[in-house]
Amino acid sequence: MRIPAHYVSCDFLTDRKINAVFYRSEVQRFTTQAMAMAATMVVITTLSIATVKSATPAATEYANHTVGGVAGWLFNDTASTSYANYSSWAANQTFNRGDYLIFYTSANETVIQTYNKTTYQSCSTVDALINSDTFQYHAGGDLFGSLETIVGPLTIQGPNYFFSDADDGVQCEHGMAFEIIVDHGLGLPASLNQPPPQPYVAPLSPVSPPDAQLPLITVLQPTSEGFRACDGLLVLCFWPVVLFLRLFSPK
Repeated sequence: MRIPAHYVSCDFLTDRKINAVFYRSEVQRFTTQAMAMAATMVVITTLSIATVKSATPAATEYANHTVGGVAGWLFNDTASTSYANYSSWAANQTFNRGDYLIFYTSANETVIQTYNKTTYQSCSTVDALINSDTFQYHAGGDLFGSLETIVGPLTIQGPNYFFSDADDGVQCEHGMAFEIIVDHGLGLPASLNQPPPQPYVAPLSPVSPPDAQLPLITVLQPTSEGFRACDGLLVLCFWPVVLFLRLFSPK
């Protein structure tokens, strides 16, 4: 390293002292520069993170997401693979509460939604808590291969898992599965934020007290001028009965 001209050595010992001073000053200078650069990098990194966060626009409306895009939610039985990479598709989407997933599918596939990662990883609903943390959508089609459209709302914030358990889980194991993270967004719209209906309770059968009076019964009685009414408590108009017995009793 070249020593500056203002360091003039008269003898070997003096040169070593001067060199030591020079080295210490250079080390201090480099250390100061390194610390300044490190502080600058921290500021730049912080600004970069803030820029990335601000670059993600806040939700201003609810969205419909067509699962798989134009490929739909379909499985190729011949090639034993899904028609799309659903994990890649999901990675390029932003999901919020109140959004809907639209599955263009067929009766060959199923649509299972779960919040249970273990159920998702097992590709099976055997041990799932159906209607508690796992749901199966059905469009009503029973004909094998018939096209269906299934629409599912996103109501729970956080991880949501979707898969097809058709063919004993084979479809799920070969690509018919994806995970999404649902953000809060605008929150649930009023149409999805209603409290669940109260469970139906059958009304109790009315029980009459022992001393209750029986209702009045009106019986129409034929006369020569038509019908007349016999009113009273448990009224029995006897003569129609007598007439009936006389007409139809064996002679």
